[in-house]
Amino acid sequence: MVRYLHTMVRVKNLDDSIAFYKLLGMHELRRREVPDGQYTLVFIGYADNAAGEAEIELTYNWGKDDGYDVGTGFGHFAVGVPDVAAAVEQVRAGGGKVTREAGPVKFGTSVIAFVEDPDGYKIELIQRPD
Repeated sequence: MVRYLHTMVRVKNLDDSIAFYKLLGMHELRRREVPDGQYTLVFIGYADNAAGEAEIELTYNWGKDDGYDVGTGFGHFAVGVPDVAAAVEQVRAGGGKVTREAGPVKFGTSVIAFVEDPDGYKIELIQRPD
């Protein structure tokens, strides 16, 4: 069976990144320390991998604390939430950055918002009541 597994992003601080994604209801699924390669992998998401859910792989390269250039090719992660406005407030209350308040998408009816994680990666919150 072919299926989408995960997206990997490099982060400058694992603790800050994990704390941010917890604001969106994600949790750490597994962690792998690689001393020979001097990096740590942390997989976060909403369910275990066996359930077929996609994950985000946070990669911390030891000693690379000055961050990374997000680049121009990456767009955003998209996360479905039951109430976008409530999710925005949860992110804001946790110290996260809100870059677009909750509201309908331009020329459409879907309710969305945008937030950024500690490394500047954009997350689109899309209202999915069910």
